[in-house]
Amino acid sequence: MLTRREFIRTAALFALAPRILAEPEREIWVNDIHSQLNRTRVRELLRPRTRDELAEIVRSASRKGLPISVSGCRHSMGGQQFATDSICIDTRALDRVISFDQERGLIETEAGIQWPKLIRTYLDARRDSANQWGIAQKQTGADTFTLGGSLSSNVHGRGLAMKPLISNIESFTLVNADGKSVRCSRDENGELFRIAIGGYGLFGLIDSVTLRLVPRKKLRRVVEIIRSDDLTRRFEERIAQEFLYGDFQFSVDEKSPDFLQRGVFSCYQPIDEHEPIAAKKELRDADWLDLLRFAYTDREKAFKRYSDYYLSTNGQTYWSDTSQLSAYLPNYAQKLREQIGGEESSLIITEIYVRRTNLADFLAQTAELLRSNRTIVIYGTVRLIEKDGESFLAWAKEPYACIIFNLLTLHTPAGIEASARSFRALIDLAIARGGSYYLTYHKFAKPEQVMACYPQFKQFLELKGKYDPTERFQSDWYRYYRNLFAS
Repeated sequence: MLTRREFIRTAALFALAPRILAEPEREIWVNDIHSQLNRTRVRELLRPRTRDELAEIVRSASRKGLPISVSGCRHSMGGQQFATDSICIDTRALDRVISFDQERGLIETEAGIQWPKLIRTYLDARRDSANQWGIAQKQTGADTFTLGGSLSSNVHGRGLAMKPLISNIESFTLVNADGKSVRCSRDENGELFRIAIGGYGLFGLIDSVTLRLVPRKKLRRVVEIIRSDDLTRRFEERIAQEFLYGDFQFSVDEKSPDFLQRGVFSCYQPIDEHEPIAAKKELRDADWLDLLRFAYTDREKAFKRYSDYYLSTNGQTYWSDTSQLSAYLPNYAQKLREQIGGEESSLIITEIYVRRTNLADFLAQTAELLRSNRTIVIYGTVRLIEKDGESFLAWAKEPYACIIFNLLTLHTPAGIEASARSFRALIDLAIARGGSYYLTYHKFAKPEQVMACYPQFKQFLELKGKYDPTERFQSDWYRYYRNLFAS
């Protein structure tokens, strides 16, 4: 006989199944949050509240033969989190902390947790402790990423000598097409561990993650304005001086000889634990919107304001984990249209990788390319990454310089194709210099570019068939590449 608790849980799980098995009563549309260029109709949008509910959704979809897609906060722009006519699972309610090993610095959470809650949880737990833990890295530019989504894209931050996120993952569990939970670590289901991290949700639904924390440190921000010709050398000097984080945010004024050649170089150096935290100046959402408006309308003024602000924060002190948190305006495109008018548009990001010795040459050639294409860059930065020797679909194949571009893109066929041409040209410049690009942001690369940068891509698709032979877990990104390489 079922206990009362078992009866309630079983009834709740059973109640989910009719929603999956029935024909949809209305059209449901989803989209990515940044570019707003991946509007997709899904069969159903479900928000499981427990891991049992998640597993039952998968089992019910499998019985019916329906494809499943998984989304968190929808920051990816290449269609990885949506599949047309799929059961789309929104994981954001799965955000509980399961355990925190305070001696070893291992925290296990449900995969839908977002970075700010994760950070608050371990800080609250260690509030009165002299020795505190912190995250090593997270993606920059926004905080509202789920941990599972970050793992699925194998993200990176601003670390000067760090590998991608896989280096901080102790283990995870995923729900396979049978609804069973599979634990993955370097020692247990190791191949699945390597392919699911950076596998874009195609090998099962990640439902919990154990993250390896690092000792929390106090840092001082050191800011200067430098030229890209000096950037590689200055990065090397900062690493030798044991700075932990840093980046170079370059001028985007295409009318200036400083376009991509001059920028704000900000790095973070560990300081004595007894020094006070003194970060008095912080940009508010309204400040970020003003900077964006100038980047759209007066890029010379935008760089002047941005560089003046950062120089004014030289010497401020921060914690190593919370300093990685940053503001993000999810409705930036709408607000800017309200202020300055113009056609419907948004930003598309690309991230390009080149060998560090080729960085200055790449930026010089890129400046010429983007000017000739009349491409408008709204924001850009340079970071470093160490070689990732673990994930199967590794993008950090060498110790690269990472160059990020946000391109202004009109929401017209001509506007999208103009950005696509520039992205393909940037990838060609990178390949010529032994580099690559990040798969997360778009599907604009030519097949030969994909194979040049990811020669293991066809084997990646074969492993998809091995671990998910019924293709239960899908996305429009996956369907695009499956069809591309099938032909």
